[in-house]
Amino acid sequence: MTDQTETNDTPAATGILDKVKTYGPHAIAVVASIVFLDSLRFKFTNAPETQTIFGKLNDWAASLGADGLFAQTGLFSQYVIGTAELFASLLLLIGIHPALRRLQAIGALIAVGVMSGAISFHLFTPLGTDPNNDGGFLFVMACVVWVTSILMLFIRREDLFGLLGGLKAALFPAR
Repeated sequence: MTDQTETNDTPAATGILDKVKTYGPHAIAVVASIVFLDSLRFKFTNAPETQTIFGKLNDWAASLGADGLFAQTGLFSQYVIGTAELFASLLLLIGIHPALRRLQAIGALIAVGVMSGAISFHLFTPLGTDPNNDGGFLFVMACVVWVTSILMLFIRREDLFGLLGGLKAALFPAR
């Protein structure tokens, strides 16, 4: 005699899991990209919110002897960060195409790097988690992108290791 719960529940559960595995990475890519792309209108137009954030960061850097680091022409200006966010978004979205899956790993890696910096600056500088009096929404969105990007790195870990292996082989050829 067969167990009815085993035969009835297994196919449905497997079907749902297959859909999550198929569409989950696409959802992650879209969510992270929407957050990044939405922020670009502030960074690339030099909006007052962006001036406040990068101004506070530049003042903090100046107090440490690195004046100009976050200024409009600085190494970590809003334009540099915005360009990295745009590039990460494009890689995440283009990677939805099956032939270009590996690009999602690169996009997620860039996103984790940018958001690790953003979260750190929010937490460990005078910037704080609510620099624009938005209830901390900007900080929360940085955390959302960070978590989803780490999840994408986990999902695309084989692609990432393949890319890193290829880079290693290119930089350090076997003799």
